[in-house]
Amino acid sequence: MKNIFLKDRFFWAVTVAIVIFLASYILEPLYYAGLVYIALIAAAVIFDYFLLFKKSIRLRCRRILPKVFSLGDQNPINIEIQNLSKVNLQVQIIDELPFEFQNRDFSLALDIGGEERKKVMYKLRPVTRGSYAFGKIRVLISSSLGLLSRRINFNRETDVPVFPSIIQMKQYSLKAFDRNTPTAGLKLMRRIGHSYEFEQIKNYVPGDDPRSINWKASSRRATLMVNQYEEERAQNIYSIIDKSRAMKMPFDGLSLMDYAINTSLAISNVALQKHDRAGLLTFSDKVGVSIKADRRANQLNKILNALYKEKERPLEANFELFYQSARKLIKGRSLLMLYTNFESIYALDRVLPILRKVNTLHLLVVIIFKNTEVEEFVKIDAETTEDIYHNTIARKFESDKISMVRKLKQYGIQAILTRPEDLSLNAINKYLELKARGLI
Repeated sequence: MKNIFLKDRFFWAVTVAIVIFLASYILEPLYYAGLVYIALIAAAVIFDYFLLFKKSIRLRCRRILPKVFSLGDQNPINIEIQNLSKVNLQVQIIDELPFEFQNRDFSLALDIGGEERKKVMYKLRPVTRGSYAFGKIRVLISSSLGLLSRRINFNRETDVPVFPSIIQMKQYSLKAFDRNTPTAGLKLMRRIGHSYEFEQIKNYVPGDDPRSINWKASSRRATLMVNQYEEERAQNIYSIIDKSRAMKMPFDGLSLMDYAINTSLAISNVALQKHDRAGLLTFSDKVGVSIKADRRANQLNKILNALYKEKERPLEANFELFYQSARKLIKGRSLLMLYTNFESIYALDRVLPILRKVNTLHLLVVIIFKNTEVEEFVKIDAETTEDIYHNTIARKFESDKISMVRKLKQYGIQAILTRPEDLSLNAINKYLELKARGLI
């Protein structure tokens, strides 16, 4: 009996019976009509019960999940259901979602014909890393009478890990190597000079740089030949992630550290495909994970697993410790993509001498985040004194962020000021730009 549920149509039918019996106080013949109506309802319920619980009613149901979820992305989940009987059924699928989504009324409704198979899809967006536990799939079936529903449980418990965004990594990898990428996205930069590795000698075609003509080869072949160069390879690209409390600020459900983690994975993938060496270093009040730059086959997987386990810390970042770790770990001039956040110009001034020392050893790119919620206050038309106060403070925050970038550039440090959602795009663009300019 615990798998039988009364549907709305049953209660409407009972409501009509109650109205008939109330009306019978005025018109006595309605009393007997009500008894007949009640008998019909009871017969219909019994018939509906035997229709739903007969042995020929059988279903198959399974959940199709990706091996891993991507953090901050819409991940598709498919439910496949098959009606093994010849009876047309109305189906309500209740999937027990992980508690992290806090969705307690999730269900999917559909009609499925006899011996028919259907697949329905929905999407979930996880905003924290870790293991997500899916529970049972509960299916409520009802016949065309629609008075009762029968619950069938399918034990499909499973755990799915939420990793840094693999979807985003693949997306930006394709854009980085697409020559037809629109200017609004990742773009190719004009090469300056010849600080590139020699690749081959080829026949001259109109449009080739005359300065690349190889006169010795041309004289031997009696035709113009030019040297062809390729970008320098095997350069060190490090993602440096500040995981202090300044990076715990959430935007659209994700913390700044999670945005940095997704971008670190994406830029490491692009760097490895560009035949560079990718590495990782995280720090706060103490050093977290450190992975030496390499381009082995398992390097990306090593970085992915390390990023999956990283957690924010509630203390201030120790940039002196970052400097010492960088000197010890990173050998040779490298590109350091530092993901951090300064909310005031004074916070930057405290660590600027350390950043300048790091920049003398390596090519440092400091990535600072815009506060998109503060930007909303700037757009509000000030009508009250409180609105003017909020607007003024918001404009000062914006001005301070711009001043930080200018100060960093003044001391020869590359800097990016970006919205959190545009971080991957801007960071990969900066890497491609610096590589194309031969600055790495």
